[in-house]
Amino acid sequence: MDDKNLEDIYKKYGKKLGESVDTTKQPGKSKENFSKEYTSFKQEMMPRLSRYESLCKSLGNIIKIKVAEKDRKKIQNYLDRAHLDVTPPQTVALAFVSMLLVLFFGALLSAAIFLMTGNFPALFLFLMVILSLFLLYYFYQMPSQLANSWRLKASSQMVPAILYVVAYMKHTSNFERAIQFAGEHLKPPLAMDLRKVFWDVETGRYSKIQESLDSYLEVWRDYNPEFIEAFHLIESSLYETSDDRRVEVLEKGLQVILDGVYDKMLKYSREIRSPLTNLYMLGIVLPTLGIALLPLASTLLGGVLQWYHVFVLFNLLIPFGVFYMTSQVLMKRPGGYGEQELLEKNPYYYQFKSKKPYFIGALFFIPFIILSLIPFIFRYTPVPSWLGLQVDYSFEEIGIPFFEGMNLFGFLQSGSGFVGPFGLFSVLLSLFLPLGAALFISFVYIKKSKKLMDARNETKKLESEFTNSLFQLGNRLGNGIPAEIAFAKVAGATRGQTTEGFFNTVNTNIQQLGMSVDEAIFNNNRGAIIYYPSSLISTSMKILVESVKRGLGVAARSLMSISQYIKNINNINERLRDLLAEVVSDMKSNMTFLAPLLSGIVVGLGTMITMILNRLEIMFEETGEAGGMGMDVGAMLQIFEIRDMIPPYYMQLAIGFYIIQIVFILTATLVTVDAGQDKLRQTYETGKNLRSGIILYFIIALASILGLSGLATIALGGM
Repeated sequence: MDDKNLEDIYKKYGKKLGESVDTTKQPGKSKENFSKEYTSFKQEMMPRLSRYESLCKSLGNIIKIKVAEKDRKKIQNYLDRAHLDVTPPQTVALAFVSMLLVLFFGALLSAAIFLMTGNFPALFLFLMVILSLFLLYYFYQMPSQLANSWRLKASSQMVPAILYVVAYMKHTSNFERAIQFAGEHLKPPLAMDLRKVFWDVETGRYSKIQESLDSYLEVWRDYNPEFIEAFHLIESSLYETSDDRRVEVLEKGLQVILDGVYDKMLKYSREIRSPLTNLYMLGIVLPTLGIALLPLASTLLGGVLQWYHVFVLFNLLIPFGVFYMTSQVLMKRPGGYGEQELLEKNPYYYQFKSKKPYFIGALFFIPFIILSLIPFIFRYTPVPSWLGLQVDYSFEEIGIPFFEGMNLFGFLQSGSGFVGPFGLFSVLLSLFLPLGAALFISFVYIKKSKKLMDARNETKKLESEFTNSLFQLGNRLGNGIPAEIAFAKVAGATRGQTTEGFFNTVNTNIQQLGMSVDEAIFNNNRGAIIYYPSSLISTSMKILVESVKRGLGVAARSLMSISQYIKNINNINERLRDLLAEVVSDMKSNMTFLAPLLSGIVVGLGTMITMILNRLEIMFEETGEAGGMGMDVGAMLQIFEIRDMIPPYYMQLAIGFYIIQIVFILTATLVTVDAGQDKLRQTYETGKNLRSGIILYFIIALASILGLSGLATIALGGM
């Protein structure tokens, strides 16, 4: 046979093969377009991570650091997992630069304090050194943290990924097309990983999809081996000669990952109880109780301990410690379970990105700031003289003789300046600053996320009904009813349900507008999916459109299988929520009830101690003794010098803002433990928890300050 005949044969059968392959091709998509979208897709989906990349490429290039080969490989592995376009030396350099910047700022601030007061703040500089070391560790571990965050997000989509691949391969035994189908209909970040599998083949890194996929699956070897096993079972179905046996192997692959997720979450729910208890005790209870001793400790140390030390300790160092402890808990969370919604695709996403709630919230927040600053406005500004008022008033002067001899604001003369405020009214006013800050954040977060959460809940309700409707649709197709008529039958059977509207819309588009099933569902202007933006409905209908091309029987089996699989997944999710219910409930009660309650009482105790010492000093100055107490009060007051004490005003601010920080950290932990990485739910829950926690703290602190101060006044009044 000559070369000309061979060439004719190649052309003839090559054309037929091309036509055959096109029958399994996704409408409007090609493998080339699918893989080449990876770069732009990455840029769209990772704006938060790209900010870290920009920091690494700017600050990380200030100094050059040589990284050991062992560490370089480890960091590069994290960077690859998180899809970060930076180098290990840049990440390490960023960690050192951040440490040096904080050290420089701490030294500069310490020098400024020394020049203004004449006392060198050695303790403050020491705390800044500790903070810089924390930052060094934090940024050094950032690639690991981002890789873990990526793992949690991606692993929450593993069950849907296997479901899509299995559903596609049950009617078309084409592994490459099945992965492409899953990558198109999954949400990031796992969708990006599957796109990168194709990208690596297109760029010549691997010669075929199986090799690229096997290489990618090795990333999950230590975290989700059941994900790897499920894919290997799906691959093995390609070599089965019997169609029944092939379907059985595919179903086994899905069951493997479902069972694996359940077993690992069951173990995780038992293991995290002790770490979370330690977190609450070491991160909330002990620091809060310790702050009650600060007023006395500051006097015993002769003024070495100042209010700014408290802020560095309680609002920088301890929150870093709590964050580290929670990150260790989350690092152990297994994947395969959690939310997998793409926030950017929500029709209300514009509200989530809107800046309007910040401006509205600021209008309510500003009065709270002004209220909390009234003591300083009266002491250090000319406003009182403009209004014809005194700089300070005693309680008797405003008609409250109960707190006799005490001033509202309580600034005390110390050398050429004033220290304080120590007054009871000042502490009460200080409560409005953390209250206003928390309510501002709560308002903004709830305003941004409320409609999105409502839309998500409606979608979940729709999807729960759609599972049964899908089964009915599969039954109609199995009875030989064409898809165009089956939609009308199901619309009648689902009368009164949420899904009725979807099937009615599809039926109307087919019967009145003459659209095909594909157009009736996915048309850009009139398609039913526009009014029902659900990933489950969209994917199920995509599978319907594809499988109908291969016969009504294939379509019926596909839809009924999807319906059954979704029911199984929902059952697994409910069982997992039951496993985590106790842990989640304990964390929430600690965060929104016990921590604010304990903190509010501690603020009252600290205020009472300050008030007692202040009252004793006033009594001693007036009479030379303190009633008939029979003790040398003067000697005691020399030991507990009130002017060296940390004003309760600043102590309350430190505790109030610490409560806000704890709510942020623990809410993020709570949401991640319960549902994986979920930005929308985290925002909404943070807003709700902040509102309830800070209001309880405000009420308890207000009651304890007034109650304990009143008891102290009554006790001292009898002397």
